[in-house]
Amino acid sequence: MTLRLTACAAALFLFAAAPALAQEATKTDAPTATKTVGKKDAKPAKPATPVDIVSNEMEILDAEKKAIFRGAVDATRGDTNIKSDTLTVTYADVKQPDGTTKTDATDLDAKGNVTITTPKETITGDWAKYDPQTEKLTVGGNVKLVQETTVLQGNLLETDMKTNRTQMKGGRVKGSFLPK
Repeated sequence: MTLRLTACAAALFLFAAAPALAQEATKTDAPTATKTVGKKDAKPAKPATPVDIVSNEMEILDAEKKAIFRGAVDATRGDTNIKSDTLTVTYADVKQPDGTTKTDATDLDAKGNVTITTPKETITGDWAKYDPQTEKLTVGGNVKLVQETTVLQGNLLETDMKTNRTQMKGGRVKGSFLPK
């Protein structure tokens, strides 16, 4: 069975800004870059949706390009939320066409009591991994996907957000569906 989990994509993009926010929190005089454009070309910038993360501790391993949030991690961006015991965000500095550098998440790894909640679904599992470049999400260990009245349970959930294909596998899969 294929389910559309487009809202789940938003859940994982939630953390794309986490390393940049964490780095800014550790720097007191971080320079900011602004680009001046002519009045004719000027368009108001779309405000970024803030990422709010609460955890018992945070560690930045700058040499390894990792931000690790530990203990009752609760992160929210807009109407999307992820909770876990540990969240590790691996990031890289990406050069932009205008010459500036932007920090992008390259890998997200949530472990322990993972719950991803969006307006359309809730996914729970023991762990979750997301690759923003390939837009692939994998959730493992006692996975449960609830989407309205549909409930799927299994050992491993794999979602390709580019193709909107979701597959539950890794042993017996249980589904409960309520026809409309």
